[in-house]
Amino acid sequence: MNIGLLRERKTPPDERVALTPVQCVSIQKRYPEVKIWVESSPSRTFSDEEYRQAGIQVVDKLDHCQVLFGIKEVPPENLMEGKTYFFFSHTIKKQPYNQKLLRTALDRNIELIDYETLKWDSGQRVLGFGRWAGIVGAYNAFLTWGMKRGTYTLKPAWQCHDYAELLRECAKINTGSIKIALTGAGRVANGTLELLRQLNILEVTPEDFLLRNYEQPVFVHLNSHELYRHKSGKPWNTAHFYQNHSEYESSFRSFLPVCDMLINGIFWTEDLPRLFEKADTAWPGFRISVIADISCDVEGSVPITVDATSIKDPVFGWDRKKQERCAPFLPDTIDVMAVGNLPNELPRDASSEFGERLFHDVIPELFNSHSDMLDGARITRAGTLTERYAYLSDYAYPEKG
Repeated sequence: MNIGLLRERKTPPDERVALTPVQCVSIQKRYPEVKIWVESSPSRTFSDEEYRQAGIQVVDKLDHCQVLFGIKEVPPENLMEGKTYFFFSHTIKKQPYNQKLLRTALDRNIELIDYETLKWDSGQRVLGFGRWAGIVGAYNAFLTWGMKRGTYTLKPAWQCHDYAELLRECAKINTGSIKIALTGAGRVANGTLELLRQLNILEVTPEDFLLRNYEQPVFVHLNSHELYRHKSGKPWNTAHFYQNHSEYESSFRSFLPVCDMLINGIFWTEDLPRLFEKADTAWPGFRISVIADISCDVEGSVPITVDATSIKDPVFGWDRKKQERCAPFLPDTIDVMAVGNLPNELPRDASSEFGERLFHDVIPELFNSHSDMLDGARITRAGTLTERYAYLSDYAYPEKG
């Protein structure tokens, strides 16, 4: 089996990679029948030379490889006939910008396996970059706070060589008696919690956060039952909430007058209420001045996330009076960090963790006669949508609708 690591061609190109040089070597040792080839790239966080030094061949074309691993979407014109591709396709929610990608995969008899849909029997995802999104998103929140207040300056995460250097930068953080609300659960929230605890910021209960003042930085971690309530006042029922989002409303408003910084990591869907509304930001009692929207759903759970931002230009302002986007760091702005590809700011660490899971949990499935994991993640095969993803038919073939 010939396995290829794809060059990232989306603009701007992602620096992450599915497997590091060391991981490629380990796979070839464990599976002597496997040979790994790397497509030359000028932007990958692990350079061509690092792969060559590890004994991995770097080539200009991967047309001899049966299985191809990337990170972001492959441009349709670069998809090769009859191959098996692994990458984040961003098609399963019928994203309009990737309709052509899915159609091309079908037309070219490609077997498309999406990392996002690789799951254990429990339903939990096998792979993801959520932890690193949480770590970098939290770091960017403090970077934004320092820029807004002019009290300290941090090196941007993308300029740090690795997580260790980022943690050294954190020694400069001096926020004063800030009150921080973290929303969400899962890998993103856990990554944020990891950094908050590295900074020795005190975690407090929702009740104490609302009622007490502190002379040190504190944070509260808010989950679904603390963020939403049934519209009719019925007692909280977790199972009912996840099946009936439209029957619930946000209860986050009570935190607006006591919270200085919001770090948002919830998984938002269109039937979920927003944490607050745009008009709430004009309310004199709205205290939040920095928002790190790690979820980055445009006009989603944080309605003033009107655009995703870039790694090099991560923050925009929201004018509370004019109710519109503006330059950041003005006297009465709410400053929003909404970078959509946060893990790419620490690409070496993010790639290493991702590759370990790929190596130990996914690669072995390629050699099984049957794999429930791969079957559940396979979107296309032999020119057709698989049964699980047949609902994408009108998206892939709108002319038949």
